[in-house]
Amino acid sequence: MKVSVTEAKGQLTDLVRRAEAGEEVVLTRHNRPAVQLVRAKQILSAEERGALLDRIAVSAAAKGAGKNQDDPARSQDFLYDEDGLPG
Repeated sequence: MKVSVTEAKGQLTDLVRRAEAGEEVVLTRHNRPAVQLVRAKQILSAEERGALLDRIAVSAAAKGAGKNQDDPARSQDFLYDEDGLPG
């Protein structure tokens, strides 16, 4: 939806609700797009971030469980010579 800045002044509450719902809201100036209203990203608290990182760690550990860490398919030693320099 495109709305001129002048019209948006009287409809701001409605336009914000629409943007929060995911609708594209573009404010125009002289019939040219000037700004777009978008829903703000949710900011996680420290506790929520910690819980998310814990879930990621558990998921990563589960994906790597049972795999041999010395598996040649996982090794990149072939990229280096005996002195540890790229070969």
